[in-house]
Amino acid sequence: MFMETTFISLIAAAVGVAEKQVGPTIALLDEGATIPFISRYRKERTGGLDEVQIEAIQTQYEKLKETAKRKETILNTIEGEGKLTPELRKRIEETWDNTVLEDIYLPYKPKRKTRAEAARQKGLEPLATLLMQQREEHPEKCAARYVKGEVKNVEEALKGACDILAEYISEDEKARNTVRNAFARQGILTAQVVKGKEEEAAKYRDYFDFEQLLKRCGSHRLLAIRRAETEGLLKVSINPDNEACLERLERRFVRSQNGSGQRVAEAVKDAYKRLLRPSIETEFANLSKEQADDEAIRVFAANLRQLLLAPPLGRKRVMGIDPGFRTGCKVVCLDEQGNLLHNENIYPHPPVNKSKEAFAKVQAMIETYKIDAIAIGNGTASRETEDFLKRQTFRRDVQVFVVSEQGASVYSASKIARDEFPDYEVTVRGAVSIGRRLMDPLAELVKIDPKSIGVGQYQHDVDQGKLKKALDQTVISCVNSVGINVNTAGVPLLTYISGVGPQLAQNIVDYRTENGAFTSRKELLKVPRMGAKAFEQCAGFLRIPQAANPLDNTAVHPESYSVVEQMAHDLQCSIAELIADRKLRQQIDLKRYVTKTIGMPTLQDILQELDKPGRDPRGPIECFEFDPNIHSIDDLREGMELPGIVNNITNFGAFVDIGIKENGLIHRSQLADRYVADPNEVVSIHQHIRVQILGIDRERKRIQLKKISN
Repeated sequence: MFMETTFISLIAAAVGVAEKQVGPTIALLDEGATIPFISRYRKERTGGLDEVQIEAIQTQYEKLKETAKRKETILNTIEGEGKLTPELRKRIEETWDNTVLEDIYLPYKPKRKTRAEAARQKGLEPLATLLMQQREEHPEKCAARYVKGEVKNVEEALKGACDILAEYISEDEKARNTVRNAFARQGILTAQVVKGKEEEAAKYRDYFDFEQLLKRCGSHRLLAIRRAETEGLLKVSINPDNEACLERLERRFVRSQNGSGQRVAEAVKDAYKRLLRPSIETEFANLSKEQADDEAIRVFAANLRQLLLAPPLGRKRVMGIDPGFRTGCKVVCLDEQGNLLHNENIYPHPPVNKSKEAFAKVQAMIETYKIDAIAIGNGTASRETEDFLKRQTFRRDVQVFVVSEQGASVYSASKIARDEFPDYEVTVRGAVSIGRRLMDPLAELVKIDPKSIGVGQYQHDVDQGKLKKALDQTVISCVNSVGINVNTAGVPLLTYISGVGPQLAQNIVDYRTENGAFTSRKELLKVPRMGAKAFEQCAGFLRIPQAANPLDNTAVHPESYSVVEQMAHDLQCSIAELIADRKLRQQIDLKRYVTKTIGMPTLQDILQELDKPGRDPRGPIECFEFDPNIHSIDDLREGMELPGIVNNITNFGAFVDIGIKENGLIHRSQLADRYVADPNEVVSIHQHIRVQILGIDRERKRIQLKKISN
């Protein structure tokens, strides 16, 4: 109970919410409730916490549980050594800062064979104690008493005693905090190219002779530097003001100018250079890397969210084209459900140049399969394929879109793709993925490892466990915020629904295949392994458009159906009439329907959902056209204004596709006429914007842009 109370107060302080909100949230998480479910359907219990706050509570809760386990290990270890005093136990039990905890533990931590340990085994610890007292003018006389056994002479005795002192100094909490504070305030990150690796490290030349305060170094810079260090191209170090650190340490430990004091001063220098500084440097290297990872993961997750929630074209017949030159363009035709109807190759570009034949084939496919829109992958030959199609006149009204093909090749070679299309080669599967991305980006992109979607930076350099957790949570959040049609969704999409997971997703699809489309949410309970808890978690996020009960196609949870039924009864109408007639809904007095379990937040959500039942929150899709005169970097001139599409966002700016192979960069200082801390405040993935060319580095293929205000 004490631990639970402590956790609640610590989490509330860390997250910035009330303690009364934390306890119920932890209880729900412990019961197996998912973050989307808690956020959407348990607002009364959490006080209206959103997904971000609930996830932060979950993260802090897991950290505290790990710290509690670590404390248990530390206490057991110290107790096993017979050194655990009541005061020490109390201090460890009351400490929840991991850095402080490890500092407390350090003197008791089992050590490998250190110089200090070797000196202790030679019996030199009493001499070290005498030196630290700093009373002896001539410590050599005292040291003579210890010249025996493995200790050959006085100097060896004193050196061994100083090794013990150096270790003691390096494990002193205040000494460590002195050096730690210096690193925090004044730590300088330096990077230098490894001699002889200049050519190999050319892409890192901005960091060949780099120096910056660590606390000012952006995450993108730090991750780039650490990547180059891992590749053996840069030497990297972090250093504080060494002289100032030594001066502070000497003030703490050196209390005499006599011979003993001089030996202690030597031990301080040795402790700092050999033990303290490297230890704290490693600590800050790890801490700064962790912070850079967290920032990169945050940006990646924000980009992924925008990409997943990109507007869908909807259920239209689509032609997907994976463009190419020598190998031609792979063309597929898909029906409204995304099923493959037809595929073939066309060769409208050099070196084959069969443009007339290509047009005839495309025209025939559009007519035969009643195509409504064309999706062109944005890779090689994308602009040329788009230009070719837009020069043609079709007998049907067909919209042409360019879509990102990042990760399409990963999907096409995956088990999911092989299971979907066992009789087709990878190029056909890739073209299908491109077409489906236009129809419903979310449903298609969940089949691909988020790291392969191309909206992050340094995703292979950050903590992979943290990255996977953050990206999975982002996908889960997006899928559940949109809701899915349980009668059309495949296993990959269903897997991310709250409370479902891979096995239950497969069971849902198998049941649907065997028994036909679901006609009600209640029928989900017939699916094998769909217990009451799983149903509670998932039901509100699964839609059944043609259900007899219209609430089955809304975000209203089945547990609240009785409330809506009572509302309809009180207004003497059916639920369908209540949904269709806004004037009827305006007559509802929500206060009449408040109960012990259903409060105003849930009732307001219900009313909002009845206003727009089952509405897709992603908005309408828009067509886009690049400047027809721009085909390569050689066509660019400084001062030009061009249309572009934002295709990646970092913490230092946004990358923009302007219709050529190279993306341009809008540094965050050029995003607006004000300071921009987070580029996501100004731009979003797939946003259509206008840019001005500020600079062109043709040698390095870099283009500097400025966003033109709307």
